[in-house]
Amino acid sequence: MKLSELTIKEFLVTVSGASPTPGGGSVSALAGALSASLCGMVARLTLGKEKHREAWKEMERLRDAADSLSSRFMELVDEDSAAYNGVLAAFRIPKENRAAREEAIQSATREAASAPMETLRAAAALVDLLKSALYLGNPNCLTDAGVSLQLVRAIANGAAYNVRINLSGIKDDRFKSTLASETSELLARIEESLKEMERFVTDRLERTY
Repeated sequence: MKLSELTIKEFLVTVSGASPTPGGGSVSALAGALSASLCGMVARLTLGKEKHREAWKEMERLRDAADSLSSRFMELVDEDSAAYNGVLAAFRIPKENRAAREEAIQSATREAASAPMETLRAAAALVDLLKSALYLGNPNCLTDAGVSLQLVRAIANGAAYNVRINLSGIKDDRFKSTLASETSELLARIEESLKEMERFVTDRLERTY
């Protein structure tokens, strides 16, 4: 059974088990699905509200994009664990088959770096959706969008951790340099946007008391 098909309780039990998968990469992806789902909720709680009519078109776009991204994050929950399981399998190849074993390890490790890289890219896409949810969505959903915002930070950093730990075992310098550079660029861009949105949330909350 896929991890994405487990109940919440089953997933938590599986994470807490003695296996290295699912681990931080899959958990980061699951957080992405939760964050995107919150954006979808904001969109649905804005649509149909007459006083927010001017935002309906954008909320329809947000709803559909958030649903799609949430589904993508759930795919990444499984992809991340499968990629690392591939690394474990490669290391189990007998050392007598040195060349084949090393090739398998390198290939699997590239996959293990690529999966969280996809999660980080999805987190960057989620930032754009979050802007619509926060700035144009129903103001009563401010803290829901705020929670989504905080999840994005955890998703991005968690995914980046997993990219970088796997890059350390890769010998392909071009591959390493490309992913390392993209990781740093995406993290910086995401954090800059999140800080701006965080100030918006804080300012709105301070007006309520």
